[in-house]
Amino acid sequence: MTPTIALIGAAGHGRRHRQHIAELGDRVRLVALGEVQPMFGEALPVYTDHRLLLAEHKPDYVVICTPPHTHLRIALDAVRAGADLLLEKPPVLDLDAHQQLSAALAETGRRCQVGFQALGSPTLPALAALDLGELTHIAVAGAWWRPASYWTRSPWAGRRAVDGALVNPFAHALMQALDIGRVRPPWTLELERFRTRDIEVEDTAALRLTPAEGPVVTVAVTLASTGFIAGDITVTGTRGRAHVVYPQDRLDGVALPGRISLLENLLSGDPLIAPLERTLPFTALAEQIMASPDPVPITGVAVDDGIAIPGIADLVRAAAERHALLTEVGDLPCAS
Repeated sequence: MTPTIALIGAAGHGRRHRQHIAELGDRVRLVALGEVQPMFGEALPVYTDHRLLLAEHKPDYVVICTPPHTHLRIALDAVRAGADLLLEKPPVLDLDAHQQLSAALAETGRRCQVGFQALGSPTLPALAALDLGELTHIAVAGAWWRPASYWTRSPWAGRRAVDGALVNPFAHALMQALDIGRVRPPWTLELERFRTRDIEVEDTAALRLTPAEGPVVTVAVTLASTGFIAGDITVTGTRGRAHVVYPQDRLDGVALPGRISLLENLLSGDPLIAPLERTLPFTALAEQIMASPDPVPITGVAVDDGIAIPGIADLVRAAAERHALLTEVGDLPCAS
């Protein structure tokens, strides 16, 4: 019998998940959608209450692509209804929620794949095969530009404890860096958060994570740059250095084929690529970031329908290269 699947959170980014489901053809059957926004002309049944969807269709698999602060409640209901999960990142927002979901998975015997596609990148096993020696530093540099509409894309956009450059748009690079270094708590966190507009979270940030064991992780990112840095990761060991660019699956400038689909991996029954437990360091760090003091206002210049910080891409790259915070390599234009 063809396994059934439901998509909860069918609008917005959920459309991409629906495309991935469609690409599987007759290997799986999409039976229902969950969405609180109106979906006119939809052939499939649409539910505004995910509990009713679960009760009426009892899907074998559920893809959850809803706002992060709703993940835990929906995920608990889904696994207790007998479904395995593909849960979008960030999976949950604090370690208590992580433990609750972990306990429910153990109790029900269900599986949860977290939507960190970066963990399916072929660069990770290829990087592990290199002889870099003991890893000492991992540095992430990312410089993107997002228009004003990005911060109004949903009611939770730009809101404290659910959004921000580090835990959302650059989450894949951050997760990949933590995973490459096998970095886990306890650690010491140094953090800088800045905002160019009236939001509750950062659009520009830097952090330096010094664990009790393992390499130091430095991250410098911005969503207010006219210069572009995809999300480059530099891995330094005692015997060498390597460069990873996740969005293009590039290792030392060479694009590698063979990224594994997280949904196909979940459906296959094989060991999960991105099980919830593998993402615990990300959740631990995200909890600290979201509980930190408010980001510092800084000024930028108007660019089309957005704001850019002059020279920020150079600062981001310099911070990553020097394993430094942004304020240690240059000055940011503080708002008056």
